[in-house]
Amino acid sequence: MKRIDEILHERGVPRNVRAKIEEAKRELEDESKEVGVRLATAVLIMDEVSTDPNLPVYARTKIWNLVSMMEEARRKLGE
Repeated sequence: MKRIDEILHERGVPRNVRAKIEEAKRELEDESKEVGVRLATAVLIMDEVSTDPNLPVYARTKIWNLVSMMEEARRKLGE
């Protein structure tokens, strides 16, 4: 969650993008769902966010790194 919080606190990240990132964070924290489902949903949200044309390049890079980490965690769950 620390990495998500870092992105949320970046000044150059537009409000609409922050809202979607907060949605992804809530999904990850929702313990009523299986971990794999939470990760998959968060990846989809973050992937959508990464295509926003108003997103600064540095924030997009952080999002891609975060998505990669979540996808790796999903793969490990499947093993």
